[in-house]
Amino acid sequence: PEETKKAKTSALPESDSDYQFPPLSLLKEQARATSSDSDTEHLRNMEDLVRILGEFGVTVSPGEIHVGPVITCYEVVPAPGVRVEKIANLDKNIALGMRAQSVRILAPIPGKAAVGVEIPNRTPTPVGMREILESEDWVSAKAEIPIALGKDVSGKPLISDLAKMPHLLIAGATGSGKSVCINSIIASIVYRKSPRDLRLIMVDPKVVELKVFNTLPHMLIPVVTEPKKVPSALKWLLGEMETRYQIFAKVGVRNIVGFNTRKKSAAPAPVDNQPGLAGLDPAVATAEELAELPARLPYIVAIIDELADLMMVAPAEIETSIARLAQLARAAGIHLIIATQRPSVNVITGVIKANLPSRIAFQVASQVDSRTILDGKGADTLIGRGDMLFSPPGSSRLVRAQGAFVSDEEVAEFVEFLKRNGPPKYAENVQNQIEDDAAANSDEEEVDDDGDDEDDEKLYKKAMGVLRATKRASTSTLQRRLRIGYNRAARIMDLMEERGVVGPENGSSPRDILIDLDAG
Repeated sequence: PEETKKAKTSALPESDSDYQFPPLSLLKEQARATSSDSDTEHLRNMEDLVRILGEFGVTVSPGEIHVGPVITCYEVVPAPGVRVEKIANLDKNIALGMRAQSVRILAPIPGKAAVGVEIPNRTPTPVGMREILESEDWVSAKAEIPIALGKDVSGKPLISDLAKMPHLLIAGATGSGKSVCINSIIASIVYRKSPRDLRLIMVDPKVVELKVFNTLPHMLIPVVTEPKKVPSALKWLLGEMETRYQIFAKVGVRNIVGFNTRKKSAAPAPVDNQPGLAGLDPAVATAEELAELPARLPYIVAIIDELADLMMVAPAEIETSIARLAQLARAAGIHLIIATQRPSVNVITGVIKANLPSRIAFQVASQVDSRTILDGKGADTLIGRGDMLFSPPGSSRLVRAQGAFVSDEEVAEFVEFLKRNGPPKYAENVQNQIEDDAAANSDEEEVDDDGDDEDDEKLYKKAMGVLRATKRASTSTLQRRLRIGYNRAARIMDLMEERGVVGPENGSSPRDILIDLDAG
């Protein structure tokens, strides 16, 4: 792989008065593998590839060879009249002939008159986070929220801008590198952004994955580990988004960049007291209140580690909230990173997928899972351990890369450093709002499940009114119209059946109405 150019200037931004960036010495320098994949071996592999294709009646001539840390891409130029589909269908035969774990074929390479055959190196070269954060590409990255993902197949650092994505979906089977990818994104953030510029909200139903980041000064609230609180956290984010848009309208700017760069001499207020995080209602804000607006609002990045667990608790509510945030939150400076290890259509629904255009796919079990994530095959041929396909913003072309490795020890080191130099200042008002909303939802469920007979009679009368208005006898209609839970709505429907108002259940169709509703 080509050597990564080190930056001549410091790789760390200047510290602001309240935040000291962690030193790069906390991250380990990866020992370079003494690669047995020499130039001679790569040329021999190219000769073998041309020979194997020739055995199947496909004539090609050798092209360029791009050596990456884990994968090497061999370009071959088909002879006139050779169909590229024929080469694409020979992937298993090529893997057999090259003695490779798996082979991925780009037929053709976008923008080139060649076909790419990606074959794993015999000796992979590890990609360390420190190497990328010291690189010229990282230091010179003109991005609002740069994130270091790894290195592409030619060994070039892969750095993207979360603000342009503007939301990211990460999926892959257990052990494929998904959690390490999240760690590398968080490391990118703490090495480039101070808590004044960016705050984090993390959701971790598995409890153990993200708990270590609880003491980061960037944390807005402690890691949310109870699935029942997640809808309330997303609801708060939606409220925050709307509040910010109202503030932008009052000030006359279009987005968070415009707000933070507007001409303003006032010193920035502490993050806890900033209007978006303290509940200022701009609709009734006076001129004096507007004059006291802080110079900056922080970006908010919400990281949800296991979407599958949450979709089992409140699928409709979570899907709707994610869709609204994904559609509207970009200009308000709110970005989502959503990860799942079960890429089924029940978890990554069409609505969620349509609103998360930037995706990272790690190794998955089948082509079906690959299509669910990427709308195409490819993720099923990855080799695991950080091997990824990245769909960057504004491009339909997939980029293959090896993810940057951040060990648990490195994470513990920089988290401990930041904890010593400035513990987290949680926004208590945000915590309280989420707790209160979750408690209110829980109380409603209990009332739904444990309503007494007297309440049932009152509801029965209301349900009869719904029946007269809609001429439709179904449990879901009662749930929607009376705003009650399923158990209670089903109980009222059973009561109607006992009293001869409606007939028995009729599959998925509404029940028959047995009385004349207009007769009073």
